[in-house]
Amino acid sequence: MGDPSITADLVRLIRASAPGPEAIAAARDGVLDVLASAFGGVGDRAIAPLEVALGGEGGEATASVIGRRERTAPLTAALLNGTIGHALDYDDVQRSVGGHPSTVILPALFALAEEQGRTAAALLDAYVVGVEAMARIGLALGRQHYEAGFHPTATLGTIGAAAATAFLAGLDDAGTARALGLAATQSAGLRLQFGSDAKPLHAGLAARAGLFATRLALAGFGAAEDAFDGPTGFIAVYGGEEPKRAVEGWGEPWQIVSPGLIFKRYACCAASHFAADAALALKQEHAIDPASVVDATVTFARGGDAALTVRRPRTGLEGRFSVEYVVAAALTDGRLGLDLFADAPVRPELAALASRVERRIDPDAPPVSNDPATRFSTVEIRLADGRVLSRRVDRPLPADDLAAKFRDAAGSAPAVAAVPEIVRTMRSRDDLAVLFAAFRAA
Repeated sequence: MGDPSITADLVRLIRASAPGPEAIAAARDGVLDVLASAFGGVGDRAIAPLEVALGGEGGEATASVIGRRERTAPLTAALLNGTIGHALDYDDVQRSVGGHPSTVILPALFALAEEQGRTAAALLDAYVVGVEAMARIGLALGRQHYEAGFHPTATLGTIGAAAATAFLAGLDDAGTARALGLAATQSAGLRLQFGSDAKPLHAGLAARAGLFATRLALAGFGAAEDAFDGPTGFIAVYGGEEPKRAVEGWGEPWQIVSPGLIFKRYACCAASHFAADAALALKQEHAIDPASVVDATVTFARGGDAALTVRRPRTGLEGRFSVEYVVAAALTDGRLGLDLFADAPVRPELAALASRVERRIDPDAPPVSNDPATRFSTVEIRLADGRVLSRRVDRPLPADDLAAKFRDAAGSAPAVAAVPEIVRTMRSRDDLAVLFAAFRAA
């Protein structure tokens, strides 16, 4: 059952939000990380057919798209930038969300801020609010939402994008409630799409849906103003059992600060990063010859491999969701670069080694939850000389230099190379204009 006060409390908290310096510093990191992912993803195979399918959607061309010289309509820009940002699966994750917040929330904000001439400072505040709303609803739904087959990046992303854009647009209580309701009724996305072009499309659709909800509310479009309340409200319908967690502890601390955003070191599903770090460490320490590997086992807690839906990938794209492929690539190449997750056939030697990697669930470990202490992977490798090597990782290594990650993914063209410094210092409307010009120069 929902709680009759949830929507009103959520609206009040959104509108009264005033993120502090620590949250804004975290937001700047989030912007740079998602731009690294997006600038690197402009050539992904899914983008061209998506643009063909859109067929030049109508609307005044006021918003920039990364890698496109011409502006387009705001809703189209949100859809394209969201999809581009998630194309490589290289963008941040957040534990309370159980998915990827920034590649949904920021494309919606970029489009609205450019259209309305908002400042970078206002955009950063709104981004913090969007992450907070998305994460708090994630806590209210709990792990069962994900286990039921939903993709929270998509389902919760609509809510986060609507909360952020409603805040940026300055909607009043009633308008914010309608925007949230219109977002909730568009919420969709299934995990069965992992490993396909539809997975990054989820982020784009959620970005557009959240922005569309706010634009509808701005235009006076009517909608229910109690979207999170009662037995037919969003939280109850989507399986949530703790509705009050949607509003408890709002901003204390901000979710963008704690548990914070996790910035990926590799362009593959975050659930595989534990095993990736373990395999790379074993490779480096023991100079493992992949030809000597008899077999390998990756052990998870129950639910720890739920997102890893592919066991025998045919392409690097599918390999993003295969721990077998990730371990095989780590043991063979000793690295996990962007090229290993491209839309190209899996190399025969990687496929052969991946076929000798098996999964195991630790029956004594607590099931995976929002508590990071429940997540781990243990990689055990059996070698031809009889040795058995093992490494457990409880906390994967994050990307520790976001500017370097950006340069690696985006290249070194002058307009593009300036992006990290722009993001680090931006505050004004003019600063955002420079950033959007870099989008079109990519």
